[in-house]
Amino acid sequence: MSENHAIVFGASGVNGWAVVNALLQGYPSEDAFASVTALTNRQLSLQDTLWPKSPKLDLVSGIDLLVDAKPETLEDELKRKVANADKITHVYFFAYIMDADPKAEVHKNTELVKRSVLAIQNVSSHLKFVVLGTGAKSYGSHLLEQFPCRDQVPLKESLPRMPEPFASQIFYYHQVDQLSWISQGKSWSFCELMPDLVVGFVPNNNYYCMAQILATYLALYAKINGKGSEVVFPGSQRSWECLSQDSSQDVIAKTAIYASLHPQETSGQRYNVTDSARPASWSEKWPVICEYFGLRGTGPRDGVAGPVPNEYLVEHYNEWRELEKEEGLKTGRVGNNKSYGDFARVMMTLCNLDRQLDMSKTHAMMGSAKVETDSRGAWWTAFDRFRRAKIIP
Repeated sequence: MSENHAIVFGASGVNGWAVVNALLQGYPSEDAFASVTALTNRQLSLQDTLWPKSPKLDLVSGIDLLVDAKPETLEDELKRKVANADKITHVYFFAYIMDADPKAEVHKNTELVKRSVLAIQNVSSHLKFVVLGTGAKSYGSHLLEQFPCRDQVPLKESLPRMPEPFASQIFYYHQVDQLSWISQGKSWSFCELMPDLVVGFVPNNNYYCMAQILATYLALYAKINGKGSEVVFPGSQRSWECLSQDSSQDVIAKTAIYASLHPQETSGQRYNVTDSARPASWSEKWPVICEYFGLRGTGPRDGVAGPVPNEYLVEHYNEWRELEKEEGLKTGRVGNNKSYGDFARVMMTLCNLDRQLDMSKTHAMMGSAKVETDSRGAWWTAFDRFRRAKIIP
């Protein structure tokens, strides 16, 4: 049995949850890790996580990485709350703080990485590797019509950073720079993973969980309109046709773990992470997504989009509450302040340019361990988990 001890920051988020889940399921082998620490800021019940039972797991909630006025340092808090903190070998960093102010968001998320990794480095002399989860925003696709790499798809990791004034607002760049600085001359190293639209389950709400937004919307739509009803795509014709790739949480998790165990190849590198090298459009994915709920997904009609998911849930909030009671669902998944309801509109209307990622570097790194799935595998797996968690009927 290996003595590797993994700690996952942001373990209740889409990516962090999946890393913990994969490790507890024995990826890449049962003896790869002896201990797994799942670290969260918000309180999280183990029963709600859906993680497999394992003596390896230590769930530690309630650690705020940014609070300065504390009676103890972050290092002391980790020593006190995390079992065998001095034996931590691998860090998987997926914590995130959303802030509408770009400058504040950059500062907070850069500090998250800096404080966390410095603390682990000082607590454990056994640290070997850090995986930093960032995203395809590094390429600037969120800039829409100002997308600087629009003529360079599929997007490769070798592309340069965006120029100013955009670069300073991408906190991913600042996080990578911090890790480059902290790791200089150390025995540990790091790599960066860049997924696009992440598809997956969360037990405790999340600002950018597209699967939860669509799951609650389509479950309610099916209840109100009946199985077999048509659901028009809630976006533009251009978005319906443009190409991209989804990144399912399980693919991200396994790529993160594999990369962390092969530092001789991955140190200092960054990797695109998507479900397949082949891009797809919403015209291919939307019918598959709707089929799970017994609905028929169709494209925009004469340029007219279907209901906006968040607006539909707001308009039919009372019906959703009735559905919760009828099916014994957990409350607080619709109309909460921890979900960015407009995210669906952004991804299905505003993001209307091809932005596919090149997967050749990642697949070469993983070799025969390469992980891929299709739209059904990504979205239906997430929906199954929301159903098991009693978040949707």
